[in-house]
Amino acid sequence: MCGFASSPVYELRDSWERTAHDLRVSLTDRCNLRCSYCMPPEGLAWLPTEETLTDDEVKRLLKIAVELLGITKIRFTGGEPLLRKGLTSIIAFAHRLETYRGTSPDLALTTNALSLDKYAHSLAAAGLNRVNISLDSVEPQTYAHIAHRDRLADVFRGIDAALEAGLTPVKLNAVALRGANEDGLNDLLLFALRRGLQLRIIEQMPLGPRETWSRSNMVPEEEILEIFSRNFTLSPADYDTHSPARLWNVAAGADHPSGQVGIIASVTHPFCGTCDRTRLTADGQMRTCLFGNVETDLRTPLRTGATDDEIARLWRDAMALKKPGHGIDDPSFVQPDRYMSEIGG
Repeated sequence: MCGFASSPVYELRDSWERTAHDLRVSLTDRCNLRCSYCMPPEGLAWLPTEETLTDDEVKRLLKIAVELLGITKIRFTGGEPLLRKGLTSIIAFAHRLETYRGTSPDLALTTNALSLDKYAHSLAAAGLNRVNISLDSVEPQTYAHIAHRDRLADVFRGIDAALEAGLTPVKLNAVALRGANEDGLNDLLLFALRRGLQLRIIEQMPLGPRETWSRSNMVPEEEILEIFSRNFTLSPADYDTHSPARLWNVAAGADHPSGQVGIIASVTHPFCGTCDRTRLTADGQMRTCLFGNVETDLRTPLRTGATDDEIARLWRDAMALKKPGHGIDDPSFVQPDRYMSEIGG
C-alpha cells in the first residue's frame, strides 16, 4: 500500500448528496437454510451457473468499485456465501486492492455459519476482517422452526471458529418474528453478552414470501426495546450514522458482563437519508436500494467488451438516480420482485 490518499476517478453520488462507499456483493443466491422470512420452505429455483458472475467477473467489478468508484467497504453476502467455491480467492483479491485512502478495503462476510468452522481460519488469512452470523434463536426447536433445518449446533461451532480466527467483532443478526422468536430475544442477548458477541435485532422486512410480512404484524423497535428492558438495563450509545443499527449500552448484571445491542429498524426508523450503500447481485445486476425494483445490468457489458471506465460510468450514472428512500410507508410501495436470498443482505 502506498499510504497516501487520492480522489476516486468517479464518485457514486446521488442527487440527494449521498455518496456510496459501502458495497454489498451477493456471491450466490443458493442457501442451505430455508428461513421463513427469506424464502419458501421448498426453496427457490436457483440461478443457472451461466447467469452467475464468474470469479474473474466478480474480481473485475470489485477492482472497478474500489479503484475507480471510491468503495472502501465490501460485505460479501448470499444466499449463503460459504457455498461459493471461489470465496477465499475472491477475498484475497479484494484484500490486495487499494482504496483512495491508501488502505485495503474493509472486508466483512454475512453467513449462516453452518460451515464456518471449516473456513474461518483460511478466510482470516486471506484478509477477511469480520463476520456477521445469522442466528434467530438459541433454542433448538425455535431455530429449526424458523430455518426449516436442525443445524443450531453447526452455528455454535461456527461462532467458536470465528472467535478463534480473530474475525471480530463477531456480530449476530436476528430477525424478530411475531409468534416465533420474540419471547426468546432476551435469551439471545444473554448468550451474546456472555460470549462477547454483538447482537443485532432486525425488524422483519418485506423481502420474503409476500404472505409472511405485514406492517401490522411485525415486531417494531419500540417493542423490541420493551422486551429487553424486562431483563436488562439499557442506555443509548453513540453509533455511526451510516450504520443501519442504532446501538444501546447494556449494563452488567449478576449473570452477564456489559456490552451493546443494536436494533436495525429499517421499517419504523429507516436510515435512508444517510445510506451509503450500493449492491451487486450474484447475476451482475447493480441495485441502488435493497427494497427497490430497479436494476442496472453490469454483466452484459462485462461480457461484451466494455472497458473498466465504461462500466464505472454506467454504475455511477445509475447510482445518481437513487431515490430518497425505500418508500415502505408509501401506499404505492411494491415489494421487490426478488427475495432476500436473490438480492443479497
